[in-house]
Amino acid sequence: MSSQSHHQHVSDCQEVLSHLNDYIDGELSPELCQELEAHLAVCHNCRVVFDTLNKTLYLVRQLREYPPELPETVEYRLFAVMNLELFVPRERK
Repeated sequence: MSSQSHHQHVSDCQEVLSHLNDYIDGELSPELCQELEAHLAVCHNCRVVFDTLNKTLYLVRQLREYPPELPETVEYRLFAVMNLELFVPRERK
């Protein structure tokens, strides 16, 4: 949680976008939340970004495990390409 996010006023789109993650995580002061919500109510572009971020986070949270139809070799190659070799599962259950 950024200490400065509790003391600023939301004045433009760039600032709204910089606070979205803290807002979604519930880490903003009530005053800043109200300002951000007021901006989102009147700014279509920021609302689209907020809705997209929210939907993306919802979908990511729905993915509990890798799809069972993903072949193990594909999974390993995917992690390798993403440079995530450390996260490759050692065993499949």
